Amino acid sequence: MKLVSFLHAGQVHYGAVKGKKVVDLSARLGGLYPNIIQFIAGDGQSVAQSVINESAGDFDYDSLHLLSVIPNPGKTFCVGLNYHDHVDEANRAIGNRKAPDRAMIFARWPESLTGHKQPILRPKVSHMLDWEAELLVVIGKPTGRYVTKDKALSYIFGYACLNEACLRDYQRHSSQINPGKNFEKTGANGPWLVTADEIPDPMNLNIEMRLNGQVMQKANTANMIHSIQATIEYITEWTTLQPGDLIATGTMGGVGFARTPPIFMKPGDIAEIEIDKIGILSNHIEDEPTNLGPR
Repeated sequence: MKLVSFLHAGQVHYGAVKGKKVVDLSARLGGLYPNIIQFIAGDGQSVAQSVINESAGDFDYDSLHLLSVIPNPGKTFCVGLNYHDHVDEANRAIGNRKAPDRAMIFARWPESLTGHKQPILRPKVSHMLDWEAELLVVIGKPTGRYVTKDKALSYIFGYACLNEACLRDYQRHSSQINPGKNFEKTGANGPWLVTADEIPDPMNLNIEMRLNGQVMQKANTANMIHSIQATIEYITEWTTLQPGDLIATGTMGGVGFARTPPIFMKPGDIAEIEIDKIGILSNHIEDEPTNLGPR
């Protein structure tokens, strides 16, 4: 099953992709599951399947204003330096980088996320807007504490592509990288949320990032330093995960800041992330609006 979140008549809806159409599950199941997180938590997938089978679809997929697959996640954990080639290029470019013994975790806020075919915004305070192709994990049920690696995948609801675009100079203002990772509408994800039953082995997926059609990054999730299972085990040593929480699993070598000369995304560029069994996430780059002053 492929699920999307989208805006319709000023309201956030969620639905299932059926061919080139989207079945509006909000309209049909909203009494049971008012939003996509409650749909996930309530195991709405089985209920939805019969609705999807009986519907021809309510909207054209290509006409929708798509949102982040989970528009308002409770928590988003991101893994840094999780591919050896990315560790190596970061060490060459800025020094003092080595593969971490445990997953290097930082956080993203909901405001930093955006959807498929929506613009990634380059802020006025920095033009060092870089790309990061990643597999995004969506949690499906409460984990409790101390999940072991052998059970970790059973807590996953689904997967999406992620371009964890970031501002490299803001990332390096101090030892804390969160500012560079949390500019509004830079964490693009989609093109939809693919349920875990369609991806039994997330640790064997090819990932490719293209900028204006040119391949910039290419790897397989098998090359992760810390697997998805190990990351979930580590996170749940110190906190719990809830339905709709997100885990960005890290990027591979080929980012822009480590190139000679550096390359950064600019207005008019098209950034694409393609992952096996999921699809292609596509976003264009725009400068942020000029009216983002105090409200």
